Amino acid sequence: MTAELDAVALERARDLNGRDHEVWLRRALLLLVAVLPVLALLNVFGQSAVEASASSPVVKLTVRSPTHARGGLLYEARFTIEAHQDIKNATLALGGGWANGLTFNAIEPQPSRETSNNGDLTFQLGSISAGRSFVLHLYYQVNPTTTGTRAQQVALLDGETLLVSLDRHLTVYP
Repeated sequence: MTAELDAVALERARDLNGRDHEVWLRRALLLLVAVLPVLALLNVFGQSAVEASASSPVVKLTVRSPTHARGGLLYEARFTIEAHQDIKNATLALGGGWANGLTFNAIEPQPSRETSNNGDLTFQLGSISAGRSFVLHLYYQVNPTTTGTRAQQVALLDGETLLVSLDRHLTVYP
């Protein structure tokens, strides 16, 4: 047993002679692991809602939802429609990026009719009087295996007439 201990070089094992760079390598790796949660707390990887709007003489459409998200995230997308003139048959059309890789948990208030056209979603909301607002809430969860960027187009129509449209992008981090 003592023969084995005599074979240990104290300068290398205890005093770390010749191993100075290993200490800095361990510190750098530990710092790298610690940086990821700090960046997540600073919202670098998404989740915070961003507001975008488009308007015309007839209506103003405002969309509030995250533009960056992580797999498994639960979030809300809020669509606010402010009518400047009467809209007889308000229809909200969402591009395929609002459904691809995302799961709907709830839609409030429930549209009078929901349809799909080649992956695009359409919600008929009914009439909106001038000076009134309508708010539609969509509650989502990002599928855990989803990654990448997708275009999220939004269009508001009165029947078949386009009133206003808006383009957004959602980036999903692994």
